Amino acid sequence: MVPETPNPNLLPVRHPQPDLFICDVADAILKDVTQQMEHPFYSLSKKPVTSVNRYEHGEHWVEITPSVKGLATIYDKDILIFAISQIMAKLNDGQPVSPRVRINTRDFLIFCNRDTGGKDYKAFIAALERLRGTTISTNIRTGDEEQIDTFGLIDASSIRREKGLDGCLLWVEVTLSDWVFRAIRAGEGLTLNRDYFRLGKPYERRAYEIARKHCGRKADWRIGLDLLRKKMGARSPLKKFRFFTKQLAENNHLPDYTVEFDEEADQVVFRNRGAWWESHRQDEPPPFRSLDTYERAKRYTVGEDVYTWEGEWKEFWRQSGCPTLKSPDAAFLGFCKARYARRR
Repeated sequence: MVPETPNPNLLPVRHPQPDLFICDVADAILKDVTQQMEHPFYSLSKKPVTSVNRYEHGEHWVEITPSVKGLATIYDKDILIFAISQIMAKLNDGQPVSPRVRINTRDFLIFCNRDTGGKDYKAFIAALERLRGTTISTNIRTGDEEQIDTFGLIDASSIRREKGLDGCLLWVEVTLSDWVFRAIRAGEGLTLNRDYFRLGKPYERRAYEIARKHCGRKADWRIGLDLLRKKMGARSPLKKFRFFTKQLAENNHLPDYTVEFDEEADQVVFRNRGAWWESHRQDEPPPFRSLDTYERAKRYTVGEDVYTWEGEWKEFWRQSGCPTLKSPDAAFLGFCKARYARRR
């Protein structure tokens, strides 16, 4: 179990609960769709952002267009984290999944370490509207051809209330976009520390996401301040962003990673704390329960060595944070099926 971080810069634990396996949708999206672009999709501002954001990297670009309600914020992304956690848990258990997920609103608020008052339920509905209204366009270059794709974060949502519009909010059904769902089925997810939901400032959450993705299990990872600002999607001037970074390094309260600011090189260094990984360290996933699993997997390996695929699946399992597997057979077959589909 991950110990609570005794740091006054973190929000209090409002609902003590056991550890949860959480998959980062930003990481899945970046791996599945933009690959080399790694730009932010969510607003870091608490005020509505209604302007179009465009980020470029070499010949590639990504454009995020908000609705009149504003761009989806990094807090709105909690809904996707919650939905993806449910889907990943079912996949690991060998259960069938679909892009439509039912969310009990009270469970969601507790899961994300939020209060459960009336304003929090209203904020939940507003977040759904921003997620549904935000669209993303990106170009994919192949030789002399350019393909432009446009997609959303969620396709639809359905709200159920008790006794009409003013009644208690019971539950919500969210339909994830094909773009997001394909990334989940491909197993492209990372585990987050539950203290992520105790980070109160948008910049802190985004900094943790970047450290989690790029530093991962490595001892450390270094990045220039201006490039970090671009990756985070910060709109503040570089001078103000430098002040924020120094403050972040001084408080040094990010889960899993320490933060150092190298003033001479104008760079930020993330270092792995190690304790969280130690609590998840395990050399091998549980063994398969059936010898038939290898034969079933050969339907997807198509002439390649099934045991090589098993080794790659084990490495993928380690990189995902060594999640608990109720059915290792189903998890391995799901890995093979997703890999086979990608190759086709």
